Amino acid sequence: MMLLAVSCGIIVANLYYAQTLVGPISIAMGLSPRSAGLIVTLTQVGYVLGLLFIVPLSDIIENRRLTVVSLIMVVGALVVATLAPNSLIFLAASLLIGLGSVAAQILVPYATYLASENQRGRVVGNVMSGLLLGIMFARPIASFITDLWGWQAVFTLSAVLITLLTILLSRALPERKPVPTMNYGQLLGSLVTLLKATPILRRRAIYQACLFGAFSLFWTVVPLRLTDHFHLSQQGIALFALAGVAGAVAAPVAGRLADRGLSRFMSGLAIAIAFLAFVVSYLVQGNSNTALILLVLAAILLDMGVSGSLVLGQRAIYSLGGETRGRLNGLFMAIFFVGGALGSFIGAWSYAYGGWNLTVLLGMSLPILAMLYYFTEKRTA
Repeated sequence: MMLLAVSCGIIVANLYYAQTLVGPISIAMGLSPRSAGLIVTLTQVGYVLGLLFIVPLSDIIENRRLTVVSLIMVVGALVVATLAPNSLIFLAASLLIGLGSVAAQILVPYATYLASENQRGRVVGNVMSGLLLGIMFARPIASFITDLWGWQAVFTLSAVLITLLTILLSRALPERKPVPTMNYGQLLGSLVTLLKATPILRRRAIYQACLFGAFSLFWTVVPLRLTDHFHLSQQGIALFALAGVAGAVAAPVAGRLADRGLSRFMSGLAIAIAFLAFVVSYLVQGNSNTALILLVLAAILLDMGVSGSLVLGQRAIYSLGGETRGRLNGLFMAIFFVGGALGSFIGAWSYAYGGWNLTVLLGMSLPILAMLYYFTEKRTA
């Protein structure tokens, strides 16, 4: 479980390195402020495509081999991103980085096959803690490295790390060879059937799409805000992002409380915490130390709400069926990453045209939508 948790964190970090590097990468690649959001958005679009077309294969293909092939793709894309001579090649590499990084979402349901039913929430919480720490440490690590050696070094070092991880996983993971009951075309066709027949999947995916959209909007824009308004260096942005790591403590706590039957209450609490994060963000006016502290608090609250909700959602869908778990996870993650991609795009656009206040108000609307839908849960049940 420790290996799986660490692996998920290292793999998924590739989706988030660029979030705090939007400024230097867009300058180097000649991207306008309005187009800068594509750096993050295309990586997330690639991830969505991988969730829909690669992750479902874990229900019919040996999981270790599928993971290794996906990671080889990531290594190649990272090398291309490092050497990219222009924005078009860099953005294409970003898409492939996202596509291959779905290996993390092959490993998360893989972990649940090793756990009993009454321990599933704890196992998911622990593995997701590793994944979430990877997400949250990716931002400060990328900023620290960029401050020392430039943004290309981030992708170079990640390529080396993923190469070593690929070798380790190819040797250490036990085989999990599912018995195929359908071909690939039937497998993809079954995604629509599963989505229609699984209301809890739709509900949890919509909750998370709203929250992850808010998360991506915030973390796409806040580095620009910190540079433009608070005049922080990449090292200062790294320290700010490091504070968000505190939000990962919500993941194992949410998993344990879900095992005790408190999923619904914790879901509402997670959405409310994400909304509160944007209320605090809206109070950030001026560039005083107090304003910066409030922004740090908002980042921690938002990461807590999103990470807690994610564990609750995955725990719920992993309880639905063993043979369809890969497809259920792929659908769940794909839907909410669509929300994340939209959040990144909207964040860059709103900050360019309407500034911080418009961006925060748009971000605030997303947990409100999730909460309105949450209030229908009891009646639906």
